[in-house]
Amino acid sequence: MAQHRPRQAVSQLLLQIHLAITACSLLPSAGAYTSNRTAGAPPVPCLPDQAAALLRLKRSFAATDYSAVAFRSWRAGTDCCRWTGVRCGHHDGRVTSLDLGDLGLKSGGLEPALFDLTSLRYLNLGSNDFNGSQLPSTGFERLTELTHLNLSSSSFSGQVPNGIGHLTNLISLDLSSSFKIFETLRYNHMISISYRRLEEENLERLIAKLTSLRELNLGSGESHWCSIIAKSCPKLRVLRLPNCQISGPICGSLYTLLSLVVIDLRLNNLSGPIPDFLTNFSNLSVLQLSHNKLQGWISPAIFQHKKLVTIDLYNNLEISGYLPNFITRTSLENLDVGKTSFSGTIPASISNLTALRRLGLSATGFSGELPSSIGMLKSLSELEISGMVIEGLMPSWIANLTALTVVQFSDCGLSGPIPSFIRNLTKLQKLALCNCSFYGEIPSYISTLVQLQTILLYSNNFIGKIEFTLFRKLTNLIMLDLSNNDLVVVEGADKNSSLASLPQFGYLSLSGCNISKYPGFLRHQGQIIWLDLSDNQIDGAVPQWALETSNFPSILILANNRLTSFGGPFLPGQSWLLDLSNNKLEGPIPIPRGPAMVLDYSNNRFSSIPSNFSSHIREVTIFKASRNKLYGKIPSSFCHRINIKMLDLSYNNFSGPIPSCLMENLLGQLPNNIKEGCSFEALDLSGNRIGGQLPRSLVACKNLEVLDIGKNQISDSFPCWMNKLSRLHVLVLNSNRFYGNVAPPGADEEGACEFSSLRILDLASNNFSGTLTKAWFTKLKSMIGKIGNETPVVEFVGPANDIYKTTTLITYKGFEFTISNTLWTLVYIDISSNALRGSIPESIGALAVLNGLNMSRNSLTGPIPSRLGHLGQMETLDLSFNELSGAIPQELASLDFLSMLNLSCNKLGRQSTGCMDTTPPPAVPRRSVERSVDIVLFLFVGLGFGVGFAIAVVVSWGIIPTRKRS
Repeated sequence: MAQHRPRQAVSQLLLQIHLAITACSLLPSAGAYTSNRTAGAPPVPCLPDQAAALLRLKRSFAATDYSAVAFRSWRAGTDCCRWTGVRCGHHDGRVTSLDLGDLGLKSGGLEPALFDLTSLRYLNLGSNDFNGSQLPSTGFERLTELTHLNLSSSSFSGQVPNGIGHLTNLISLDLSSSFKIFETLRYNHMISISYRRLEEENLERLIAKLTSLRELNLGSGESHWCSIIAKSCPKLRVLRLPNCQISGPICGSLYTLLSLVVIDLRLNNLSGPIPDFLTNFSNLSVLQLSHNKLQGWISPAIFQHKKLVTIDLYNNLEISGYLPNFITRTSLENLDVGKTSFSGTIPASISNLTALRRLGLSATGFSGELPSSIGMLKSLSELEISGMVIEGLMPSWIANLTALTVVQFSDCGLSGPIPSFIRNLTKLQKLALCNCSFYGEIPSYISTLVQLQTILLYSNNFIGKIEFTLFRKLTNLIMLDLSNNDLVVVEGADKNSSLASLPQFGYLSLSGCNISKYPGFLRHQGQIIWLDLSDNQIDGAVPQWALETSNFPSILILANNRLTSFGGPFLPGQSWLLDLSNNKLEGPIPIPRGPAMVLDYSNNRFSSIPSNFSSHIREVTIFKASRNKLYGKIPSSFCHRINIKMLDLSYNNFSGPIPSCLMENLLGQLPNNIKEGCSFEALDLSGNRIGGQLPRSLVACKNLEVLDIGKNQISDSFPCWMNKLSRLHVLVLNSNRFYGNVAPPGADEEGACEFSSLRILDLASNNFSGTLTKAWFTKLKSMIGKIGNETPVVEFVGPANDIYKTTTLITYKGFEFTISNTLWTLVYIDISSNALRGSIPESIGALAVLNGLNMSRNSLTGPIPSRLGHLGQMETLDLSFNELSGAIPQELASLDFLSMLNLSCNKLGRQSTGCMDTTPPPAVPRRSVERSVDIVLFLFVGLGFGVGFAIAVVVSWGIIPTRKRS
């Protein structure tokens, strides 16, 4: 099952301890909820209506062992003020406190009789199971005296009732939902499993009247959460919005909440900088901002805050900063800047943080030696460090840290064998030595560290044979990754007792471990969420027992093996992600039975997609089946999809037109208006035999970033109508039957045919004709300069935060390349092998970030524009096989990055017109040459190229054999 990372468990414990000490003023006073009497006054028994309401509430819970214990004292005819969890006050026999939290109770819904307890001031139903039921729409408004309400982690769902927003006396409100984090360093993934949560669509309506709130804990939020909370809750001391799906920046108005003690905004989509004003929050004790998208520089002063106990910035990749010299007498117990862009050295003064328990320095920008003073931190229980410039052996001072439960060195330059002193760290729960240069055999003493829950040893140079029975004594082990070493993993003694006694894994990765058959011990594993057996030599059929629901993991990666069979037509279990790519699987594509989200069947021998496929892929967001033997028309089953973002059916044998229903049937007919609904972000149908026209309903896919329909038989004019796709970055139409003008008449009009986001445009090998207009190129704004905040790659996020990147086949520098990570740094235009005529527009010289331009094999005339010399990022320029004339512009000498320039087979100077050899000459070492009257080679070498590229400028004046142009 999914598990908390050890950092989470420790953090939660420390947070609870800290709040118990520092935030006690938030808690209800004992006298308010426990006293039945005042001095000298006799106790007043519970009123009958109060007892009756409580007994109805008791009956609403299912009879379990937990409820039997919880309600043992709840008996009719006895004083309800003395029942467990019940307190009365004000000597009137009315219930003022009801605490049923953390009792493991089960119910089908909240009993409305609860609202008869109108004197309640304290109500805690947290951490029970209400089975996804909704809260009553009315009733809470009757509890007008409530100061503390806790409904957290109780499996309620639906909307928060409006009545809670009328409880103006509330001091503490907790509507949060529980979640677990399941993280693996290898894939940079994190699975956050959230349980049922209460949703609040209008946060302002909920808290506008709750001006007395001091503690706010929510399970959902909205985009304007920050300003709303700052405005409505001026007395707030504890703000917790973890895993609430909130976004945007931390607003400046939060500065008004100077009393904040706890800020917990983990696991969201926050962006922008971390405000400097947080250093002015004199009472701030806990700052948890991990797992967000925060950016920018963070002031080092935050690390010298005297009251901060926790600073957690983990997994904010674009946060930068450095660690200052640490002062003495700080309160820091938890410091984590892992997976950020922090840099610099780690100061020796870190030993001044004597209370430190958790230290996360897994930012690869750190350099220099690790200070041995870390070995003085005797209370340290978690140590995580990264940095490729951190080299040598694992530091010996780690042996002094006998309280360590976590040792992690990842993405580092450390080498050598696993040191023997690790065996003395008997409290160790996590050992992670990942993507470094450790070598040697994995020591057998690892089996004596019986507290281990996580072992991550992937991507090193470990050697030898590992028998899986080595781990049978590690009964707490739930995560194991031995991938990408030189290990040979075998099961060991083939005894059912040994294999059955292995720990129950939640995450198991054995990629590239030289495994030759499907591991038999998996027959006894029923809790695996993630199983990766990719890059092995497993052949034949996946055993039938592995396809039973109880043994089938939620994430299964079997890519790059030799599998020939994968069970029957249906996949068992609930597969979030299934990767069967690069095998030898045949027959129909297997159908998921549960709510699969990512399916990758690429590079197999599948022959068909079942006709009833659509009814089983309603949750799929990424579907890849390229390079199979699929034939016929693209199945209409895809027409019923509504969530798919990436669809890759390239390099099969599909024929017929692209079914317009792919877009239309999602939305109904689309005459002129673009409607909501189409979810495609990448669509790759290249390498088939698809004909007809492009369906105009593609304009409905307003989030489309990549469209690749190259190498088909589509006959259509240039799709100016796609300019409505404002996020389109990659458009590949090559090797089809497109015709007419690239920018037809009228394209120069304002807004017409404008593709402002295009970074890659490939129109090669079609039938485009006519001239190229000057104004059209100036509308390629994303090729002129960077626009906005762009991500480095065209990528899509899968169910486990795994990243799927598009693949685009282009011809670059004379070779075909399949670009698996379509980098934004590659900006490329290919309009070669068409029938274009006229001159080359000078406006192309405005495309300042262009890396490649191929206009070869057309009928272009006139001179080479001197403005092409302004393309300072140009790496390859091919104007060969045209009818260009005149002199070669001297301005091309300023193109410092140019590595291939082909001007052959034109009419430049005295050049021959009879030419058909398209093979560019090999690059040669840089040298000085003299100009010749017979051949111009390396014309610009020595005239300003400063990066060492070999430049091959081919202008044949009779030396290269002339042939008739095809």
